[in-house]
Amino acid sequence: MSATTPRAPAGRTDWKTWIPKERGTLCFVLRDQQILLIEKKRGLGAGKVNGPGGRIEPGETAEQAAIRETQEEIGITPVAMDWAGELHFQFRDGYSLHCSVYRAGEFEGELIETAEAKPFWHPAGEMPYDRMWADDEHWMPRLLAGERFRGWFEFDADRMEWFRMEAA
Repeated sequence: MSATTPRAPAGRTDWKTWIPKERGTLCFVLRDQQILLIEKKRGLGAGKVNGPGGRIEPGETAEQAAIRETQEEIGITPVAMDWAGELHFQFRDGYSLHCSVYRAGEFEGELIETAEAKPFWHPAGEMPYDRMWADDEHWMPRLLAGERFRGWFEFDADRMEWFRMEAA
């Protein structure tokens, strides 16, 4: 099953030949109907709410990067991680990103605020989509439901112009 936005009849990107400029990760810890989110302080998405994550370094797997980025941004180590999906982003300015998304049911360590992110627990059934990237409302319900997904998104700065979602 897939969905496309009515705002654009078809995307501008040739996804069959698309190669991202960067590869990254996101990691969401879920516990007792709560989701661990961050207020992003700098970098891509500064000022928005998201999960911890970032770029995959040379020689790292996506899972290793998700763990490292979560440790660096909020001080905890996610355990019992599960691959949830992948997101493909193309921005009009030429930036592009492939993002592997993970969910975890447990973590070790103590939450800390860093120069990068301020962590907070939030009710999973009341996601603050008005403070998040526009694409999140299309794939986050699948993540919360334990489903696997793939999404393709085209943005002009912060404005989503086109998307497609499917089960993975």
